[in-house]
Amino acid sequence: MTTEQTDITADDLQDQKLKEAYFTASQSQLIWARFKKQRAAMVAATVLIVLIVAGIFAPFLSPYDPTVAGRNKDYTNGAPQIPQFCDKNGCSIRPFIHAVERERSLATNFRWVTKVNEDKRNYVVFFPKGDDYELFGFIPGQRHLFGLEEGKIHLFGTDEDGQDIFSRTLHAIWTSLQVGTIGVFIAFVLALIIGGVSGYYGGWIDSVIQMITDAVRTVPAIPLFMAVAAFMPPEMSAEARFFYISVILGFIGWPTLARRIRTHLLTERNQEYVLAAQLSGASSSHVIRRHLLPSFTSYIIVDLVISFPYMVLSETALSFIGLGLKDPVSSLGVMLQKATSADVMLNYQWYFIPVIFFIALVMAFVFVGDGLRDAADPYSEANK
Repeated sequence: MTTEQTDITADDLQDQKLKEAYFTASQSQLIWARFKKQRAAMVAATVLIVLIVAGIFAPFLSPYDPTVAGRNKDYTNGAPQIPQFCDKNGCSIRPFIHAVERERSLATNFRWVTKVNEDKRNYVVFFPKGDDYELFGFIPGQRHLFGLEEGKIHLFGTDEDGQDIFSRTLHAIWTSLQVGTIGVFIAFVLALIIGGVSGYYGGWIDSVIQMITDAVRTVPAIPLFMAVAAFMPPEMSAEARFFYISVILGFIGWPTLARRIRTHLLTERNQEYVLAAQLSGASSSHVIRRHLLPSFTSYIIVDLVISFPYMVLSETALSFIGLGLKDPVSSLGVMLQKATSADVMLNYQWYFIPVIFFIALVMAFVFVGDGLRDAADPYSEANK
């Protein structure tokens, strides 16, 4: 046997193994293989993972408490401070920022003006002790990723209250993710129950449930939240308001997912494996739970990912117009609310830095959702 024949045989064996792996792969493995071929979705997934990790570990990654404890009264509306290694006095192997002095200037109508003292360096240190926090809500800690030997550092600047925008941005990502997760979970449970019953039984039950679904879909969100906000007492805690906003978003977000589940069940309920389960004496709930829903689990996961950014957008929009979360809670909507005045737009443009993270978070979810949808559909143009 020649070398060429050996190579051809090896290639044929490799192709055969690939084919066998394809035909024996599970549904999740096939979806992952198709998903990896989409570069935009993979990049978005990477960005999404980075943002989620940044949100989860926000207390450690951020140098200060984002609320009252982290305020810097001597640096309100302060510009971003970028660490550097060199200045007019030479270079250093340790990053540093220059000390700043704040004073009101007649030339700027007595606005606060920041003057940089280039003769004084404040060196950046890593893993210093700082504000107390609880990671994941129950792990106490004092160490932060970075800080200064003396004074405070503000990578994204400060707002009108002297709060560190970098710290608030990371905590806002986590808050918005929490609200979205709770809202999606509630909507998911309601959609599974309502859509499952509607699609499996059909008939007059389906008609009644669809009437209710259409009625819920026609309820305008803004007037609903205005009514709810009117009944919320002013002294309500931030945690309680957070809970109510999440629950309401979940209760008005289930109809779309319920309709998709109903459509799938109407198609699948007449299949032979369903009839076999019914003839075996399986109950309706067992057939739905063990046979019908698992048959399109991947599509349900895709719908959940796609609906997630809309939950985040809803929370952000409601907080932005003052009907959602409020200070001292850090959320993207609360932070955007402070960036609406003309004074901020003209003089304090760093207020808009959280907007970049907000856009990145929403777009990452959208691209990942689109990628999963194409990967879950074997007849999609992206998989041909």
